[in-house]
Amino acid sequence: MMNQLVSALYKNKIELPSDEAYYEQLLKNQDIDSIAPQVYHLLKSKGKLEQVPDFFCQYLKEQYFQTMQLNLFVKHETSQILNAFEERGMEVIPLKGVGFAESYFGNLGARKTSDIDLLVKDYDIEAAVELVKQLGFTVEEERIPGHFHCSYSKQLPGSEIPLVVELHWYLLKESTAQFNIEEFWQASKPSAQYLFVKELSSLHVFYMIILHGWRHNLDSLKYHLDIIQLIHFLKDDIDFHLLINIAEKHQTKKRVIRTLSSVYQEFPFLDCNKPFPYKSDRKYLEFSHKKNESSFYKKYTDYIDYQYFSYDTASHTMKEILATILPVKK
Repeated sequence: MMNQLVSALYKNKIELPSDEAYYEQLLKNQDIDSIAPQVYHLLKSKGKLEQVPDFFCQYLKEQYFQTMQLNLFVKHETSQILNAFEERGMEVIPLKGVGFAESYFGNLGARKTSDIDLLVKDYDIEAAVELVKQLGFTVEEERIPGHFHCSYSKQLPGSEIPLVVELHWYLLKESTAQFNIEEFWQASKPSAQYLFVKELSSLHVFYMIILHGWRHNLDSLKYHLDIIQLIHFLKDDIDFHLLINIAEKHQTKKRVIRTLSSVYQEFPFLDCNKPFPYKSDRKYLEFSHKKNESSFYKKYTDYIDYQYFSYDTASHTMKEILATILPVKK
């Protein structure tokens, strides 16, 4: 239902819905919550706020300013952590978060941020853990065997939800790819005034966001919108041929093609903005069906395909199946 609204935000030839009943239905759909700040920012930046009903605009505005308030706090906490890494001469790369909102959406309040994700060198992980503990992140979150990050949190004043720092040394389960994280480090560059705080190249940001969307099986519109926004923002800076070559080498090609093909299928206007030459002819489950309780069989089939058959090799598929049958004990 929200596809028409999202499409109109990125394609001028597509008109915003004019029926108030449409917007009333949107507010009954919880999916709007995940992208409300982005929608508000995009409508405002394009001068289209007056084209939506006042009640819908007010809802978006409230969501946007709530996000802005939280992100200001998260930005402060992130800066403290990054400064501590810099002072210790430890390399670190922020992933997603408030920096992603500012760099690619153009506004701190334009994307919800729930935690602080950092990429660190694998040999620095213990030192990084001690660093965040010294900054008050003392509660260790449950570790998932075979995964590629650890998490620490601290309680926020007046909030039931703690702030979490995720320390990543990798971006995928090592058993399902030949991923080379060192390529990300080598292509990174110092961020702003820092020497040891780095930022990913544009291509690696795009690659990371695609893999992040795949990891969640595109089960929220925010994953779609992140990809759409990067395609819109980076445009010709995205080299699909180079991306697929990298993915083939890393044995993540099926994941990349599946994710991008699904997003392009959901939002056909992308074919006009930047065609994806590797798009699959296969029909993927529509987002609305993922949320539809009556589509159990379709959702189950889609999940099995995503969970076990998104891999480039039979050995990776078998490892994932065995991990389900014989999970690693904690």
